Amino acid sequence: MMPADSTMTSIVQRIARQALVTFRSPPGPGEEAAKSFLENLNKLKSLTTEVRAADLKLVPRRAEGSSSRALPYHHGVPPVTYMHICETDQFSMGVFLLKTGASIPLHDHPGMHGVLKVLYGKVRISCFDRLERSCGSAPPHPTVPAAQTGSLRRSVLRSTAEFTEESGPCVLSPDRDNLHQIDAVDGPTAFMDILAPPYDPDDGRDCHYYKAVTEAELKASEQKEKEVWLMEISQPPNFWCGGEPYPGPEVSL
Repeated sequence: MMPADSTMTSIVQRIARQALVTFRSPPGPGEEAAKSFLENLNKLKSLTTEVRAADLKLVPRRAEGSSSRALPYHHGVPPVTYMHICETDQFSMGVFLLKTGASIPLHDHPGMHGVLKVLYGKVRISCFDRLERSCGSAPPHPTVPAAQTGSLRRSVLRSTAEFTEESGPCVLSPDRDNLHQIDAVDGPTAFMDILAPPYDPDDGRDCHYYKAVTEAELKASEQKEKEVWLMEISQPPNFWCGGEPYPGPEVSL
């Protein structure tokens, strides 16, 4: 029998195996990352940088009509769909596909790490962190109904940047860039998404949605490290996620 050749193993399979190794013992919130974790995370980032839509047998979608503006989604057609690739106790991996003008609203990843790699199109990602204490000049406390005061979260806008298939991955941790909003820019887009560990409401990892109640200026990339107030909200009614079959190479772990 000939020795195993890594060139015969799909890039998707190699990414999944590296994710399994990387997130076997990840640092939790507030914990310093071990050298071995950082080395494995860099290997994972390097692999995901290489992946392209063709590796997953994805054909880039065309814009719905001639306009790149947001379109209304009628007749139950979801603005976002998800292709499930694989999931273990350590991580989940799949592909999100956003229609023209679609957004994944501002949401969090409690106690989770993440790696996001664009496969085609362009996305704008605005990253926030929750703050336990004020860092510098705090914005004035917004005026909201008393019943909503408990839903306010002091946060900081870390960055707003655009990513394409030529970009490296966007990486989040439990302590950094943990809340983000993802907007499709100039047409439909798709990205590979790795979350570690997966969402699990029974283990305290449920997805929460937010909106800025002070000026976050998501479209102004010069607004960085700006402290803002966010309010936890229900899932926005114009956002929901459908499912699609994954057409790419099988992953076994």
